[in-house]
Amino acid sequence: MKERPILFGNPMIRAILEGRKSQTRRVVKPQPDDCMVQQGAVYRHPRNIGRYIGNTERAPCPYGVPGDRLWVRETWRQDPGERGVDYRANGKPASINHDEYARWTWRPSIHMPRAVSRITLEIVDVRVERLQEIKEDDAKAEGCSPLVESDGSVTCGRRKTVFRELWDSINAKRAPWASNPFVWVLEFRMTKDAKEWR
Repeated sequence: MKERPILFGNPMIRAILEGRKSQTRRVVKPQPDDCMVQQGAVYRHPRNIGRYIGNTERAPCPYGVPGDRLWVRETWRQDPGERGVDYRANGKPASINHDEYARWTWRPSIHMPRAVSRITLEIVDVRVERLQEIKEDDAKAEGCSPLVESDGSVTCGRRKTVFRELWDSINAKRAPWASNPFVWVLEFRMTKDAKEWR
């Protein structure tokens, strides 16, 4: 079993902690040809690591295999008095004085050390598919909900549509929805220690 870091934004952190998110999709790099993806796996030529070809060698998922763990990196800060760690996805703690709280400096998720990560995920399945192959159930597992107005009316009833907008808000420059890239689909579950932080 190996452990690797993975980044998530604040809305997705909240969805994980609330038990609404159990999948994530990440772009396959470099993108294989259609014929190089067979039975949900990516293959590459053993002499050319950067090029995917036929079924001569299976390319490993950079995030791991079932049974491996992902520790989540998120935006965080530690108070100057070293009394604790705060996570941006949680919002402002009610018990802390606002002026004191404002002095804490937010640190980017990429700089989060393993020691302060509060969420560990166990990979239960890995597959490769085209981004637009996502189904409604998968969009729900991605943490997407239909858009609901303040009056209770549903603006957008399809989770897949919400996922498409979320995807483009994060990935539009390098891998927009319209380009329909191959993606790693990681299914995961929270480990026991992560549930204690809810």
